[in-house]
Amino acid sequence: MRKRQVVVRREEPSSRRSSSSSFTVRSVRYGECQKNHAADVGGYAVDGCREFMASGEEGTDAALTCAACGCHRNFHRRELETEMYDRSD
Repeated sequence: MRKRQVVVRREEPSSRRSSSSSFTVRSVRYGECQKNHAADVGGYAVDGCREFMASGEEGTDAALTCAACGCHRNFHRRELETEMYDRSD
């Protein structure tokens, strides 16, 4: 099975005006797992999974499960990167 790092990219206008010549690209990356695996016994322990790796193809339920630790993607730290570009360049 091939593991893939998930990075979600979305391009959107930087303002509501259609005459704007710039746009924004937002990338979302899911980092280390933050799930407390020892919550059942009253402790605190994370598994050390460094980054989210999708278990299946995009668009399936398996794409939201980490192949490394088995947790849902929501347990992984979300990192948002925003880049501004000028279309006139």
